[in-house]
Amino acid sequence: EDLVLWIVQDFGDKAPAILDIGTGSGCIPISLKKEIPAATVEACDISSGALETARENALYLDADVTFKKIDILSSESASLLRMYDVIVSNPPYIPEGEAAGMHANVTGHEPHLALFVEDDDPLLFYRNIAQTALTQLKRGGCLYFEIHRDFMPQTRDLLLSLGYTHITPRRDMHDNWRMIRARLQA
Repeated sequence: EDLVLWIVQDFGDKAPAILDIGTGSGCIPISLKKEIPAATVEACDISSGALETARENALYLDADVTFKKIDILSSESASLLRMYDVIVSNPPYIPEGEAAGMHANVTGHEPHLALFVEDDDPLLFYRNIAQTALTQLKRGGCLYFEIHRDFMPQTRDLLLSLGYTHITPRRDMHDNWRMIRARLQA
């Protein structure tokens, strides 16, 4: 919710082209389309089941969102995308070693694929998405992520190393680092 609100605050008075990567049930792109009706909104996921659910949700909520099956870790993924003003993602970011300590209300309702990354590479999706965004994000466009509260400095440093500017982390209502925004220099 906070991530969607941030994008609405930044782009609500425009007609941006938006891409949500790893859409799951489609809550981010559907909410963005409802809040920014002039936006062109696309979303992708690797899971056919997730995409089917997202399409059903968009139809039920009367939100014009285009869904695509894309593996963002594949080198061909960028060729399936166009140029965007906004790329947003809430990718898998929980190291597998933390799974045992998680509440069942999370692990019992979310697919493993949507939650966890290997312990030795917790920034895998951030790195791949940020690299893809270098060619698919319009100059001056913004990349938004939901992040693991313990990896904000590493995520910020990754974005800096790739040439993003105006990197802004944001805390959630519990005072944890949970989101970050970066701009591709105009």
